[in-house]
Amino acid sequence: MKFIIQHINFLGKTIALVLFCLFMGSCTEQYAFQTNTFESIPVVQAILTNEVKKQEVKITRSYRLEENGPTPEKGATVFITDSDNNTYEFEFEEFSGLYVSNTPFQAVPGKSYQLNITTPDGKSYSSVPETLTPVTEIQVEPKIETIDGQKGVQIVVTSYDPTSKSQFYRFEYDETYKIVSPDWKPNKLILDPNNPGPDFTYLTVPRDNGESRVCFTTKKSDDLLLISNVGLSEDRINLPIRFIDIQSPLLYERYSIIVREYVQNLASYTYYKTLKNLSTSSSLLSQVQPGFNYGNLKSNDNSDEKIIGYFEVSSVSSKRIFFNFRDIFKDDPYPPFIADCSQTLSLANCFTDKFCRGPQIYSIVTGAGREYVFFAALNNNTTYVFTPAPCGDCTKISSNIKPLFWID
Repeated sequence: MKFIIQHINFLGKTIALVLFCLFMGSCTEQYAFQTNTFESIPVVQAILTNEVKKQEVKITRSYRLEENGPTPEKGATVFITDSDNNTYEFEFEEFSGLYVSNTPFQAVPGKSYQLNITTPDGKSYSSVPETLTPVTEIQVEPKIETIDGQKGVQIVVTSYDPTSKSQFYRFEYDETYKIVSPDWKPNKLILDPNNPGPDFTYLTVPRDNGESRVCFTTKKSDDLLLISNVGLSEDRINLPIRFIDIQSPLLYERYSIIVREYVQNLASYTYYKTLKNLSTSSSLLSQVQPGFNYGNLKSNDNSDEKIIGYFEVSSVSSKRIFFNFRDIFKDDPYPPFIADCSQTLSLANCFTDKFCRGPQIYSIVTGAGREYVFFAALNNNTTYVFTPAPCGDCTKISSNIKPLFWID
C-alpha cells in the first residue's frame, strides 16, 4: 500500500497531462486549460513484490484537467494468476480505495504473473505475464556534504550486483522526523463556567490526550527516481537521494528515512522513464506532443481500446536509518524549531481600559487555537501569555501517534 499511495498524486497529475496532450495537439497561444474532448479510460497502478504481504492494486478513471483528481473504480473483479495456475483474488477496501489481496503472498523467482481486471461495465483487461527481477541489497548512509555553499547531510544509497543482471532501478523514500514543542505546558485555559461574562475569566485545567508535546511527521518522495546502469563497467549504485540543509527544522530532534530500491526490467523502466518525461512542463509545451504511453495492459475485448498503467513485478530491498543532529554534526549549532517561538503574546484580561485584550483572549481560548495556545498566567490571572501554536502543541502541525517502527 505504501508504494501505491505515495505515487497517486504524481501519476494522477501526469495522466491528466498526457490526456491533455493527446487531445489538444501543439499550440502557440495562451490557453485556459479545459478538456473539450474526453475519454473515460481505466488507470491501473499495480506492483507485485517479493515481500510476503497483502498486495495492492489501484484502479481509477482518467479525469478532466479542470477536475480535482481521480476517484476509485469500485465494483471491479481483480485477480492475479501465476504460471502454476494459482489464483490470488483481490477485494476493494473502502478506507484506502485500493484492491487488496485476500491473503498475503509474494512473487517468487521462476514463476510468471498476470494481472486480470474486469470493470463494472463488463470490460476485461489483462497484463502481459511478468517475472520477478533479480534481488540486490542496499545500504543507506548519511554523509556531511556542502552543496552550492550550503552545509548539510546527504543521504546516500549504495548497492552492487556482481552478476550485472539488475541494471534498471527505481527508488523511493519515506522520511519521518520527530517534533518536540519547546513551549509545551501540561495545562490549558477554559472558560470559567461560573462566569457567564461579558467580562470573562478562565480556569487552568490539564490538557487532554489530543494535545501533545511530542509528535511525528512523515513525508513521502513525490518524484520518480530512476537509474539505468546499462553500458557501465559494473552494476553499482551510488545515489545521493536526499540532501537536507543543516538549518532545516527536520533535523531539530530526531530523523529517520527508509529507502526502497525496486529492480525493474527494461520494459517497466522504459514505461516509467516515459511517464516522468511526460510529466515535465517542457514536454507539455514542446512543439512535438507526446503520444499515448502504452504499458503492459491491454483489453481482452477490443485491441483499439485504451488502458493506462503498468503491472510491475519487482524485487524490492529496503533500509531504514535513524540519527540525531549530534550524531552527524558534532559542533554546529542546532537548527531552528519549525516555528518562531519568540513571538509570544502577553495579553491583559480586562475589557474596559486602553490596553485590555479580553476579547482577544476569549477568541483564542474559545477558538480552534490554530495560531496561539496557552503558555503562562501572570499577576493572579490578570495577564495571560500565549505562544505560537506549534511551540505549545505539536498536534497543530503534526500527529502525536508514534509510528510502530520508531526507535528513540
